[in-house]
Amino acid sequence: MGVTKEDVEAAIASALSPSHLVVTDTSGGCGASYEIEVVSEKFEGKRLLERHRMVNTALAPHMEQIHAVSIKKALTPAQAQPQPEPAADKPQA
Repeated sequence: MGVTKEDVEAAIASALSPSHLVVTDTSGGCGASYEIEVVSEKFEGKRLLERHRMVNTALAPHMEQIHAVSIKKALTPAQAQPQPEPAADKPQA
């Protein structure tokens, strides 16, 4: 049996203490491919490449069994907040 979704979640949760984490098994159930969205305060002040390295480091014990990891989002809590929509120009009456 390969790496489970729960294994990936536990590894990331332990290393990054995320406030939001979504792990999707994209391998059809064999545990070889995952998509990840993670929001963590530990990403503050880090560039995107550093954030991805942090996720990959957290998964290092499992990487021999994982074929592909796609990190869709690696955000700080502030970046994860919905951005206000710009006010539409209203015609003058």
